Amino acid sequence: MAPLEVIGAGLSRCGTDSLRVALNMLGYNTHHMRELLETDGHPEVFEEAYKNPEKPVDWDSVYEGFSAAVDCPSIFVLPRLFKKYPDAKVILTKRDFDSWYKSVSNTIFHLHDQLPENPQEFAVRTRRMVKTIWLNGSFQDMQKFKDEPELIKTRFEAHNAWVVENVPADRLLVLDLRDGINWDKLCAFLGKPIPDEPYPRINSTQSLNKEYQQMLKSMAVQGEDQQVNGGSSNLISPGSQPVASTTN
Repeated sequence: MAPLEVIGAGLSRCGTDSLRVALNMLGYNTHHMRELLETDGHPEVFEEAYKNPEKPVDWDSVYEGFSAAVDCPSIFVLPRLFKKYPDAKVILTKRDFDSWYKSVSNTIFHLHDQLPENPQEFAVRTRRMVKTIWLNGSFQDMQKFKDEPELIKTRFEAHNAWVVENVPADRLLVLDLRDGINWDKLCAFLGKPIPDEPYPRINSTQSLNKEYQQMLKSMAVQGEDQQVNGGSSNLISPGSQPVASTTN
């Protein structure tokens, strides 16, 4: 059932960008948060889908051209994606909470709270979407994120547990960064030959923070012809009747 064949269910900063590159090396075209930071990826569709699970969404149009999806925003509409793409294989990448919390605090915690001085309109919508949907709104109150790590840990563990409980074992691969991730399990799970190149290891704290400065520049208006107009999308049909299942 097109288009998504693989869904990465791991939270951001759990090896999701390395998984994106790995899947692309295996022949997939993988949707990732990068798509929404570099261009207008219709963030309002994901925000509305998260807030209003009863509203139908044309997911095939949302993921047109992609055969896999990892990272935010896809990981925060998993119930809907699992319903829409019941044959998709699911990969849950995870790590221990303490190292994850430190990584998030040193990277995307700050990155998603920034905008360039003259942001393109899509960048404003993207930032709003992330703050709304990221791990049950954990980025809406940045001070609370810093002051209440136990609350964030509860949400972190609940996310991973929900995935394990709701995906059939024969369609789920769990990869723990503490064990090291290589091609063997991934390729066996996906039925793909092992590439000659090593499994990718990218997006360290240092490299991401450096790269994000370039992303900020790309989100700024460069001229009148660069301004992205409007914030609406025809991918959500607010006036239409809900589909039979309200959780796809």
